[in-house]
Amino acid sequence: MAQAKEVLPGISIEPKVVQTSLGQVEYDLTEGQGPVVLSCHGGIGGVDQARVLADWVDTGSYRVLSLSRPGYLGTPLSSGRGVEEQADLMAALLDALHIDQAAVVSASAGGPPAYMLAIRHPQRVWALVAIDAVSGYYDMPETAGPIAQAIFTTQWGQKLLKMIGEARPDIFLKQIFQAEAYLTKKQMKEHLDFAMNSPMAKDFVKAFMNTMNPYQPRKAGTENDMEQYRRLHHLPVENITCPSLIIHGTHDADVKFYDGVYAHENIKNSQRFWIEEGSHLAFWLNRHAPKAREAARRFLEEHSPKG
Repeated sequence: MAQAKEVLPGISIEPKVVQTSLGQVEYDLTEGQGPVVLSCHGGIGGVDQARVLADWVDTGSYRVLSLSRPGYLGTPLSSGRGVEEQADLMAALLDALHIDQAAVVSASAGGPPAYMLAIRHPQRVWALVAIDAVSGYYDMPETAGPIAQAIFTTQWGQKLLKMIGEARPDIFLKQIFQAEAYLTKKQMKEHLDFAMNSPMAKDFVKAFMNTMNPYQPRKAGTENDMEQYRRLHHLPVENITCPSLIIHGTHDADVKFYDGVYAHENIKNSQRFWIEEGSHLAFWLNRHAPKAREAARRFLEEHSPKG
């Protein structure tokens, strides 16, 4: 059993590995008795990133179940390569932990398996929140040039990233916004000013950076995501029946805005929250982030199982 690790100020995880009927899964589950919210992380992530991405969930009302998808950290790639397999694996994890239902919160590359969980196991999902989530074909964004790719997907690049992030967080943030948003110079300055003057945003940036490092134990999962998502067309999200909230930044250059629009327009009765001028990480690094997070909290409260 791993020792407790602080991933954000006041938020720690203590990952465990469980053998499910479909393979091993690394997970962390907060204490309490409330309904479960399962957090499905993005690329270059893991159980630590899953917990950071669910920092807005009230652990006084809900139990947060974070996991490492196959190929990330303590979950072997053999536990499930395809999005259908990963969806079934999440259902098997719920079985192994004796959890009947969960809300599913997904971000970025965590979108496809989360959408598929709601499609293939509708009785297990009481609500879905998709944040800048992939809903179809995905490839590396054109804004992420070879230098940016090397920085984010190599061991030496991650070390350099950490050094820059700690010494000059403004440079780190600018790199993120340049790679993951379509912003004018004026918009870029406004985003940097907000992030540099928001304690919440600064804490998130540092935590998010740490959840991508070291890269090596996340490499297999990241490469598998790219291989799988280049084969996707549109996911059959029209078959989702649970209450769904789609959140997306309008200026997202990584997972394009149309991914969110497609999901919202095809999931019957889904709700949406578009973050104006939002980057790929607008839910945390945008002046509209507090309103977006509050909308997500209200959505969970509205649809939370009673009793």
